[in-house]
Amino acid sequence: MKVPFTWKVTGWFMIGWSAEFEVGAVKALKYFGEDLAAYRDESGQLHVLEAHCKHLGAHIGHGGKVVGDCIECPFHGWRWGPEGNNTYIPYQPDQPNRGLRLRSYPVQEQYGCIFMWYQPDGEPPQWELPDIFLKFPQFETDPNAYYRPYPEFSSRADGIHVHPQIVAENGPDSSHFRYVHGASVTPVCLHWEHVDEEWRFLTGWPDARHPGTDRMALKIHSHFSGLGFAMSAFEGSSNHRLIFACTPVDDEVSDMFYSIWWPKVPGETSDIPPAEVRAKVERQFLKTVWEDVDIWEHQKYIENPPLAKIDAKPYMAMRKWAQRFYEVPPVDAVRA
Repeated sequence: MKVPFTWKVTGWFMIGWSAEFEVGAVKALKYFGEDLAAYRDESGQLHVLEAHCKHLGAHIGHGGKVVGDCIECPFHGWRWGPEGNNTYIPYQPDQPNRGLRLRSYPVQEQYGCIFMWYQPDGEPPQWELPDIFLKFPQFETDPNAYYRPYPEFSSRADGIHVHPQIVAENGPDSSHFRYVHGASVTPVCLHWEHVDEEWRFLTGWPDARHPGTDRMALKIHSHFSGLGFAMSAFEGSSNHRLIFACTPVDDEVSDMFYSIWWPKVPGETSDIPPAEVRAKVERQFLKTVWEDVDIWEHQKYIENPPLAKIDAKPYMAMRKWAQRFYEVPPVDAVRA
């Protein structure tokens, strides 16, 4: 998808799940057009570094080894610390090269999900990563009251031709639910606002049992933290929470992540959901979330869309709000 804004978007972005990284694990990643190496050190802390060793350019995410809190290059054994500093050269052990440094990316793990801060120039985080359980304090805030999200209630789609802003624009677009997802009623945008880095909206699903009234069978409270992901809490016929995230890989595609926290049945003590709960969530939520992908894969960006009156104000307000996360020009503008 060609868009008139950069894919190097500033913000917090999801890059995986904690359970994918055991102690000592090393994994090669690519996001924002950057080759990255992620590793969990011997104390259990996860780190993400620029991937190519400053010595002779080997990719430390392919064959790298964890030593203490460092990652060791598979080519000549040079070690790099959590801040990207060179800590050890085996054939001159008392003289690491203190002038060399790999770029280090801030990482936070939250309830089994991994988030990385990205800013094109390497600036530190401009806002705190929100907490999905404290974000909506009017509902249950104890994470132990929900089944674990991974692996049963999580899924991902890689290499999708969609920019994070396009995913975010689904928020104020209530009309598409009937046509893309086969909804029997058309959701209503009950409230929207943007506060600093957050876009917040409340969507209501009219109660078909009471037509012509303002009664809602379901309300969805959603907050975007930048363009990287939305945290949502469901109220009514369903009472779960979820994260839906979109992370640019390069200037053409993104990886998408989806995790659900489903309330435990009364008296449940295990974090592992029973088979009947898994089947229900799979059928009603895990499959339908990817129906938009077929649209996004072939969609063309319309810069000045002829919107219907009901959607125009929130839709264009979101597009204006999104501009704050673009701190560099798009790649085409750079080439020009």
